Amino acid sequence: MGDVLGELRAALLRGEYAPRQRLIESELVEQYDTSRFVLRTVFTTLANEGLVELQPNRGARVREISVQEAIEITEIRRAVEGFVAARAAERIDDDEIADVRALGAEMTAAVERADMVLYSELNARLHGRVRSIAGHTSATRILEQLNGQMVRHQFRLSLVPGRPSVSLPEHLAIVDAICARDPDAAERAMRVHLTSVLEALAAFAVGTTPKAATPPL
Repeated sequence: MGDVLGELRAALLRGEYAPRQRLIESELVEQYDTSRFVLRTVFTTLANEGLVELQPNRGARVREISVQEAIEITEIRRAVEGFVAARAAERIDDDEIADVRALGAEMTAAVERADMVLYSELNARLHGRVRSIAGHTSATRILEQLNGQMVRHQFRLSLVPGRPSVSLPEHLAIVDAICARDPDAAERAMRVHLTSVLEALAAFAVGTTPKAATPPL
């Protein structure tokens, strides 16, 4: 089951399926060369993770996350990711500093080229690298589940015109603080960044376009 679960979860996180899209058992059984029993067990696991929802007599479909729920998820992320950033600053070694600095440079180059799709991908990679450096298993599990539910809102915000050029300094501040091995500054920078995300989501919730002065995810 593990391979099917991992591959389908990854496809959902990449946004290969639209919100509310039905997951057709016969197609997925063939695609993943598995059985209906295994696939239904995978659906149950993904439902527990908040990525799909099970409908009586209709199977599974991709779960749609409302903006209000995205706001609540981000409030949790702000607390947990602040802790994770501080822990990463305490644990980072010289090789990891080079890796994180390189990601910051790639993000800068992506914004300069106006490659917002790549910028969004690098954004996710940076947050993932911080979690990896922090090495806190429980926090990582919580954040990966929450981020999985947020993937579409993250991508939507990252494409708002002009916003990544403001978001970039927020991420670079996180990079600088972690690489300086300053846990307090790292936690502050992460919380400032995710407060900005909350403001952007709140603008969507009331039906307005977030201002360019508010960074995306």
